[in-house]
Amino acid sequence: MSSVSIECVAREGCRIGESPVWDEREGALLYVDITGRKVCRWSPVTRQAQAIALDAPVSSVALRQSGDYVITLGTRFAALKWKEELVTTITQVDKDKANTRFNDGKVDPAGRYFAGTMAEEIRPAVLERRQGSLYTLFPDLSVVKHFDQVDISNGLDWSLDHRTFFYIDSLSYSVDAFDYDLQTGKIGNRRSIYKLEKEESIPDGMCIDTQGKLWVACYDGGRVIRLDPETGKRLQTVKLPVDKTTSCCFGGKDYSEMFVTSASDGMDKEWLSRQPQAGGIFKITGLGVKGVPPYPFAG
Repeated sequence: MSSVSIECVAREGCRIGESPVWDEREGALLYVDITGRKVCRWSPVTRQAQAIALDAPVSSVALRQSGDYVITLGTRFAALKWKEELVTTITQVDKDKANTRFNDGKVDPAGRYFAGTMAEEIRPAVLERRQGSLYTLFPDLSVVKHFDQVDISNGLDWSLDHRTFFYIDSLSYSVDAFDYDLQTGKIGNRRSIYKLEKEESIPDGMCIDTQGKLWVACYDGGRVIRLDPETGKRLQTVKLPVDKTTSCCFGGKDYSEMFVTSASDGMDKEWLSRQPQAGGIFKITGLGVKGVPPYPFAG
């Protein structure tokens, strides 16, 4: 086993860093700062992050087949042209709710953009419960709602054979699986495959590796854990120097590096002085596994 090494590569200190996505075309890491209201792009060449400021909380970013990006902004699916810094609304959800926003989102292997909502937080992980829903934006720009009664819609990914959809509703402290129909984008037969231990705290963002194992960032747990979705066993724990680890993805030239986002919201001065890298972006090398390249939105 090669030795695991962790480096803070972007120290700009996101309030809530989230949704890391490797952009192969640009050779760069995309991510968002939800409450900081910006989409960022970090280059391993310049070791700098560029940011585009937005007018609402931006909770996820995804690649678009035709170029540029799609994002979830407030309760809107929107298109983002990077060079022009131009945002165009595609469609809006949760029109009957005044107090929700999108949270995590990801594109499925057929190019559909899945993303879920949650109530606006009073403080981190404290909010009105069961206000969220899970949606899909199809390539024809229509939207389907899968279910509601969600607390904090979070991590999502698909099995390597595309027959299983993995999903996290954070306050259930569970990683769930659904049967997945790639032709239609329909999900069903929900079940829990892993319940988090007390010290792992709250499950947040998630990604899959080329061996079909899941990696879950543990918010307030200061770690990412590797799970076997078949056996429901935890295989590995990687601890980070910050408590509020929020999400993870694989990237780099051959998708052998893991990038982990983190948050600083809700931390007082004393806590921040102990964890000066809170809100930073971390690169983990030496895991000995590779990730699956992200799928672009086909619309």
